[in-house]
Amino acid sequence: MSKVSNKTKIATALVGALALAGSNLVIADPLSDVQKADAKIHAEAATSQNKVDKYFDQAQDMVFEYGSVADERESLKSYNDYVAGLVADQEATMKSIQGDINGVDTLRQGVVPLMFKMVDALEQFVALDLPFNKEVRIGRVENLKTLLNSAEVTLAEKYRLILDAYSIEREYGATLSVKTGKLELNGKEVLVDFFNFGRVSLYAMSLDQRSAWMFNNDTKGWDKLEDSTLREITKGIRIARKQGAPDLFALPIPAAEAAQ
Repeated sequence: MSKVSNKTKIATALVGALALAGSNLVIADPLSDVQKADAKIHAEAATSQNKVDKYFDQAQDMVFEYGSVADERESLKSYNDYVAGLVADQEATMKSIQGDINGVDTLRQGVVPLMFKMVDALEQFVALDLPFNKEVRIGRVENLKTLLNSAEVTLAEKYRLILDAYSIEREYGATLSVKTGKLELNGKEVLVDFFNFGRVSLYAMSLDQRSAWMFNNDTKGWDKLEDSTLREITKGIRIARKQGAPDLFALPIPAAEAAQ
């Protein structure tokens, strides 16, 4: 009875051990599967994270590139707007220049007759004016008349020379000047100092300072002056030659009716 019981106990113990071992095997297999699944999940998660990081970096690069392209586009747009403004301004300038070019012929048609009239008026003025620097002034007018018919001188240069001649004539009216020359009196030539007091009057004094005359624009002749005027004329001549300090001097002048 006791032997059976012992064998039974041993058998029971063996069955129990085998059952326990079998139970451990059954439990061990699901745990390993879980670990493998977890490892796989982690590996796939790492792979996915790497892809996410890669795509994020690519997206960042694309954003940066887009920003650069956008900035370049704005820069190009500003430059294009600037160039467009320049082109518009150049086109307006070209139109203005073309308008000026188109008006040159019309301007020329009006200026050329005007210049001829100006030279004719200057010639008449010199002929009617007091006869000082006569040769120089007449020569200037003749030179202008020649230039007007010259194809080698531009229209602008012709006009400038005419204005210069008018300017010189204007200055004659505000200056004192002396020039030595010959005065013909009663068929004889006398060396004199011609002294012109602007355009008011013209005098002549012999070099020995003993005789003086005043030009009469009505008779186109020379009227002899009183000896009392010799001192004043001498003073005026010295001032004109800058040989004396500016000072007052009294001289006879043509009557207002004669001056007109």
